[in-house]
This record gives sequence, C-alpha cells and structure tokens, in this order.
Amino acid sequence: MFSASRSVSPLRLRTVLGLSAAVLGLLGATGAPAAARDAGPGVLADDVVQAAAVPDCVHYYSDWRYTTVVNDCDTTVNVTVEYTDGQGAPCRTLLPRAIATFAGYGPQLNYVTGLSTCTPANV
Repeated sequence: MFSASRSVSPLRLRTVLGLSAAVLGLLGATGAPAAARDAGPGVLADDVVQAAAVPDCVHYYSDWRYTTVVNDCDTTVNVTVEYTDGQGAPCRTLLPRAIATFAGYGPQLNYVTGLSTCTPANV
C-alpha cells in the first residue's frame, strides 16, 4: 500500500492520466457493436425518407446507447429514426413482430423525436 508520505511526481501523473484518456478514447471510438454502426454516419445516400408517420403499432424505446424499434403490426414496415439534431439514421425493413436497433441518444443527449416511414435504397 501507499504510505501517506509517498507522492507521485506531477510529470508522472500527467503521463498516466494522458495515456488513460487516450486508451478510453480509443475504446469509445471502436466499442460500438455492429448493429449500432452498420449504416455509417448517417442516412444512406439512396434511402428516401418520407414525412409520413409510422402506424400506431410500431413503437420505440430509447436509452443512452440504443434505440429499439418494435413492429407489432401484422404487416411489414420500413422505418427510420428522427433525432433532435437531425442526425441521419438508416432505413430498416421490419417484418411483423420484428425488432431493429438504432443508435441511442448518447452523451450529447440527442434524443429520438419520432419515427418516419422510408424507402430503403435496395428496393
């Protein structure tokens, strides 16, 4: 154990803190699962987002890391997530009773404002 009289030099402390911050930054940049980063930084160029609201049987639940969208409808729906800062989100096709995962609101508090219908690029 460290005794009360032992101290760490300021240079050593700065070095350790700097390396710790760098390692944590790298972990944060690469630690997202594939489901959260599979569509790149925004809406795919060929996706078309319509302003139409999704059916009432499609629900979302958002937290810090993920936004989960659930299709409780008896039909297939194409859906995307809208965020407070206009961040893009991919268009996903959800079969009946299917679940899709989008990015959560994160440390920037970029909350989900709603869902919209869309047309995926591959359709």
